[in-house]
Amino acid sequence: MAIEKCINEYGVGDVIFEEGSTGRELFVVLDGEVEIAKVNGDRKTVIITLGKGEFFGEMAVIDGSSRSATAIAASSNTRVMRINHARFVYLVSQQPAFALMIMDALSKRLRVSNDRTFKTAGSI
Repeated sequence: MAIEKCINEYGVGDVIFEEGSTGRELFVVLDGEVEIAKVNGDRKTVIITLGKGEFFGEMAVIDGSSRSATAIAASSNTRVMRINHARFVYLVSQQPAFALMIMDALSKRLRVSNDRTFKTAGSI
């Protein structure tokens, strides 16, 4: 598949995927910014804003579960590259550094989530 077919461009506020949707793709930010957020009606809580070189959607590509949050383009001309499940498995199996990068990012994200949960539980 030509690389151009794996790249999508979004404008500010465009939804890349919604929480609860299914998908077996990982996304890499090529340009712009993407907000990962929990959306409840008109209320949006941004979990993290990602920029060039960062990725999102890794949980669904790994375990096939539904999306845990909504991904929204946060700047104009935001470009992302989609990596489907088959390509992801190939990259992990052929490029150990890629697999380590994914594991490192997941570990850091889990630590941040744990810290937030602990702080929230401690303030009750």
